[in-house]
Amino acid sequence: MKKLSLLLNVVLLAVIAYGGYKFLIEGSVKPSDDGRTAIILLGDERDFVLGEMRGFLETVEGIVTGVAENDMETVAAVATAAGMASVGGETAALMGKLPLEFKTLGLDTHALFDDLAAAATESNDPAIVTAKLSALMQNCTGCHASYRFDVEGTGK
Repeated sequence: MKKLSLLLNVVLLAVIAYGGYKFLIEGSVKPSDDGRTAIILLGDERDFVLGEMRGFLETVEGIVTGVAENDMETVAAVATAAGMASVGGETAALMGKLPLEFKTLGLDTHALFDDLAAAATESNDPAIVTAKLSALMQNCTGCHASYRFDVEGTGK
């Protein structure tokens, strides 16, 4: 009886460990024909993530406009709105489908917006803000070069 109990505990632990690995690290991914990693999502999940990315792009537009107008107060406000305070709203199901590297990159991007906002406030120097924006944009281009979103069950 003890051997059976031990065996069941080991099997249960293995199932939990595998589930944790899939949920926290691997996500719902497959290789795609264009060399990127396809993240497989439901249609509404894909729309949510793409909406977040459009929000990042709109924030970048606001930052560039603020820098061009030498309005660091606006730059700081726009960047802060996309910073860590804006994290959330994702469902647990969606988070489980995103690979760890993607989640890490997303959180780092939010943190870099906060860093840019602080630089705009503290330095009031467009050159420093532009350098911060350049570093932040490396996250964006790296993400787009590495990932795509396919809708579950459609093959695209």
